[in-house]
Amino acid sequence: MHQRTTSGNLTSSPTWEGLHEWLRNAIQALIQEALEAEVTELLGRVRYQRRAAVDAPAGYRNGYGKPRKLTTPMGTLTLRRPRVRGLEERFESRILPRFVRRTKEVSELLPELDLHGLAEGDFDLALRGLLGEEAPLSARTVARLKERWQAEWEAWRTRRLDELQVVYLWVDGVYVKAGLERERAALLVAVAGLVDGRKEVVAVVPGYRESVASWSEVLRDLRDRGMNAPRLVIGDGHLGIWGALRNVWPEAEEQRCWNHKVLNVLEQLPRRQQAVAKPMLRAIAYAPTRAEAERKRKAFEAWCHRHGDGKAAETLGRDWERMVTFYRYPKEHWRHLRTTNVVESPFAALRLRTDAAKRFKKVERATAVIWKMLMVAQRRFRRLSAPELLAKVYAGARYEDGIEVAEKGVAA
Repeated sequence: MHQRTTSGNLTSSPTWEGLHEWLRNAIQALIQEALEAEVTELLGRVRYQRRAAVDAPAGYRNGYGKPRKLTTPMGTLTLRRPRVRGLEERFESRILPRFVRRTKEVSELLPELDLHGLAEGDFDLALRGLLGEEAPLSARTVARLKERWQAEWEAWRTRRLDELQVVYLWVDGVYVKAGLERERAALLVAVAGLVDGRKEVVAVVPGYRESVASWSEVLRDLRDRGMNAPRLVIGDGHLGIWGALRNVWPEAEEQRCWNHKVLNVLEQLPRRQQAVAKPMLRAIAYAPTRAEAERKRKAFEAWCHRHGDGKAAETLGRDWERMVTFYRYPKEHWRHLRTTNVVESPFAALRLRTDAAKRFKKVERATAVIWKMLMVAQRRFRRLSAPELLAKVYAGARYEDGIEVAEKGVAA
């Protein structure tokens, strides 16, 4: 097994220590050959071959441009773009467009590195280790990319949402402390579950904590840009989102996150009792019917009182109606509706970098970077289960304990 370089020379078989370099050179040679083949296809003849017919494509090869660096996940490659002269229009390579210096995957890697808390000055060192010593991505390059993300975020947050058919909406906030800000700012995030099963981020907005006023502004903006009222909104225990819903979309139903509720209840219990209480609370959340959830709740409250922990029982019962709303939706969707995990999962990594966010001088800069991370994460979002039922929910179908209920005189 040999390697053919761009000059056509063969090298010996690769070893384990040199495997990455061997692969990088092989990819570089493959891309160079593809660039040559692209010109051959354009002109209809190989290099040094004369035009065979009068009506053959015009144009001729004219050497190569200066060597160019292209940064890829396999390392930084050095390529030479063939030049073509004598064409009516400028030749533009589909494989290696002009001014492109990195692949899409590398551009997505940058917010991933930022996710792990690298300061701007550390990017150059990190990228050289990942992409090779010749990676043309300095701290200045990263800073320019962040400025571009800022502009992209500004355009994204004003786009129209009329075409979205939103069934469910998950909301949550992450707190970021920026260097010039006295208090931490809450980034208010909303993810929509659409009628076709896709999940799409629709809001990433800095607000003053998670207040009614801040969430009302977010929801009004979504409404004013054409988004319909969701059937169900899933959020945590902060009262701001529920007050905002009453202001903007009072027709939307409300579901509190069970993960947050369980944590709130466990905080009221001594550590020695938490291991017993946790599976009991989980059994309540995953009860097959609302009646069974009510029964298990009463059993838990009785257990709490026997151990003198009335505060835990009181915490569980507080806001109970919002805890069991999901029973009025298809059973196939319950796994999505019990919690705010749809938002929490991509946020889990973002929370790890909260301290690193102090390097941002302004909250807006932090917002743009976190938005970019969420855009990268969105491509890996899993679709909602049973998408065929989403259209029914969107149309207003009624459910009890997860089963569709027929209208009077109409079969389900």
